[in-house]
Amino acid sequence: MSPQPQAAVGAPLSRVDGRLKVTGKALYAAEEDIDGAVHAVIVDAAIGRGRITSIDTGAAEAHSGVLRVISHRNAPKLPYRDNPGSNNLPGRRLRVFQDDKVLFHGQPVAVVVATTLEAAQHGASLVKVDYDAEQPSTDLHEAEPDKPTNYARGDAEAGLRSSAVRLDVTYELARNHHNPMEPHATIARWDGDRLTVWDKTQWVMGTHDELAAVFDLPAEAVRVINPFVGGGFGSGLRCWPHTVVASVAARETGRPVKLVLSRRQMYFGTGFRPSYAYRLRLGSDRRGRLSAAVHDIDAETSSYETFTEAVMPAGQMLYSMPDVSQAYRTVPLDVNTPIWMRGPGFASASFVIESAMDELAHELGLDPIELRRRNEPNEDESNNLPFSTRRLRECYTVGAREFGWHRRSPEPRSTRDGDWLIGLGMAAGVYDPARSPAQARARLAAEGTAVVETAASDMGPGTYTSQTQVAADALGLTMRTVTLRLGDSRFPPTPPHGGSQTMASVGSAVVDACDQVRRQAIRLAVEDRESPLYGVDADDVVVRGGRLHVRGNPARGETYRSLLARNDRSHLEALGSYNGPPNPAWRSYFAYNATFAEVAVDATLGLVRVRRMLGVYDAGRIISPKLADSQAIGGIVGGIGTALLEHTVTDHRDGRIVNANLADYLVPVNADVPEVRAIYLDGEDNDGNALGVKGLGEVVQVGVAAAIGNAVFNATGRRVRELPITAEALL
Repeated sequence: MSPQPQAAVGAPLSRVDGRLKVTGKALYAAEEDIDGAVHAVIVDAAIGRGRITSIDTGAAEAHSGVLRVISHRNAPKLPYRDNPGSNNLPGRRLRVFQDDKVLFHGQPVAVVVATTLEAAQHGASLVKVDYDAEQPSTDLHEAEPDKPTNYARGDAEAGLRSSAVRLDVTYELARNHHNPMEPHATIARWDGDRLTVWDKTQWVMGTHDELAAVFDLPAEAVRVINPFVGGGFGSGLRCWPHTVVASVAARETGRPVKLVLSRRQMYFGTGFRPSYAYRLRLGSDRRGRLSAAVHDIDAETSSYETFTEAVMPAGQMLYSMPDVSQAYRTVPLDVNTPIWMRGPGFASASFVIESAMDELAHELGLDPIELRRRNEPNEDESNNLPFSTRRLRECYTVGAREFGWHRRSPEPRSTRDGDWLIGLGMAAGVYDPARSPAQARARLAAEGTAVVETAASDMGPGTYTSQTQVAADALGLTMRTVTLRLGDSRFPPTPPHGGSQTMASVGSAVVDACDQVRRQAIRLAVEDRESPLYGVDADDVVVRGGRLHVRGNPARGETYRSLLARNDRSHLEALGSYNGPPNPAWRSYFAYNATFAEVAVDATLGLVRVRRMLGVYDAGRIISPKLADSQAIGGIVGGIGTALLEHTVTDHRDGRIVNANLADYLVPVNADVPEVRAIYLDGEDNDGNALGVKGLGEVVQVGVAAAIGNAVFNATGRRVRELPITAEALL
């Protein structure tokens, strides 16, 4: 069948949901007006490990407006049946209010339900909890790691011994928290044995499945709704305990219950990017050809679950070398469970690998880009598969030209602007965009408008807009005649809204559904004796602006509306699907970037200011350039935060997070964000998805911290191997 004209895809369109958001009409989880809803506030554990010995709820229960105080003493015993297909991690997930154990500081130990938020808050402050406290283990360097996950090719130790040049460096990466603008929140309502929750989540189906498992309910008895998400960065990729707490409170009180985490509670009520201690030993010859690498990686996890992320792949495939070994060890601590954060695994690994490459380039007297060029692989050496696309060389070339890399002095601390030391740095980035099975439903109405439904989320990258663009072109309609509906577990299922998989996975399902509907209409027309298209080969018919016509002969055709009216059809409908990537894989599928940074460092005070940044991306087909720029800017800003500001501080005496607020946990603000520019290489990657896209949301943060760190070294001659890079480290 003839390819459809592409009027919407590739156009820099504004967000279709933008007006709703700026006028306040877009409702987030806590804003739903649910009749009869009451309020809940969680009481958090004040110790980092131990047992609850007593809970005095008398004063709270006597407070005006308090309806119920629930703890392990009076909470129902929940089945928590296994749920292997959802968002569980290996281990025993936290079972709230099921026993007296305290596993981390801030764990929910009780919840107060009241008629007003103020009554619930005050009631929570009146609950008195006594503990038998133990010393928590919260220091990555003091705890015993789990058995490692290993990877090896060749003989890395022998390769290092025979290398002419060797590096042995250890990097420390601080824990980072997501801090989206919208706090995590849940409204739970029971109607008999049926549960409905309005929840801030990036995975509607994952939360649905987890609640069904916790309460041992059939799938059809649970509904999860979240049409809008106010930022997530990965924090909403699983069902957190507060959602279960709200659901328990609603069932026990017989009222809909609203529970909103405070900003402080989000530091232990949801996950975080784990801290790392990462030792890298790297060897090369005198010309800069890499010979061997040994990666020893320690990462924090919780004592009750094992969280892992893709911190190993970059070290296996980014550069060519015969000998590689890796040992990735999780370190169980008395903390809540980490979770994926933008660029998970790859962003952490890239800081180490790309900083070490910069160190090696300096040691060899090579330009950092030239060193990387000399070690470009011809195939993915971790699995011997060809790359679907790999255009890092072009990213380097374009980036160097556009950023003015030729002006970089190779001698550190040699460029000044008054009291400021100026430095340029760069780093390569890579990310493995996920692709997972997904479904979508398209319905073309008799009046020529369409509705597309899918359970996907939109936490900010513009899912409403990009999927509408895809649907509009596939149906041959204008953007304003297509309505996209998201965020409801009753819609066709989709994977998590994370891992850079939404466009490839959900977009492919949307294309399939809309293609089916368009083909139904074309078949109807060419078989209808009264249609101007009767007898035309279906492959010669295209649709544009809601009108079917012969390719090359726009005068011969008719509208969807006239076709459906004449055939007495109220609608056409189809369920589209995407089955995931080829299995087994026949190509190595990654997105790439080259990131460039210019920094200024105060020679006296050690203050670092980013002056400008550029990202060049090999990310396949760009569906929406305007949204892509928003993604790139956001990822670079996040990388600035990781590099220079963000650091979750734990008091190891009791496990308390010291800076659990936006006054003390620093994130970039407008004054920290300089000139930022993004460039996308033209092209498509058709390995296993209908759109030729690669995910963009994660790769844009990978390599940013390394580029800034490398620029700081170029400016000062001081190599900082601990994130964030602080003024103290540069003095």
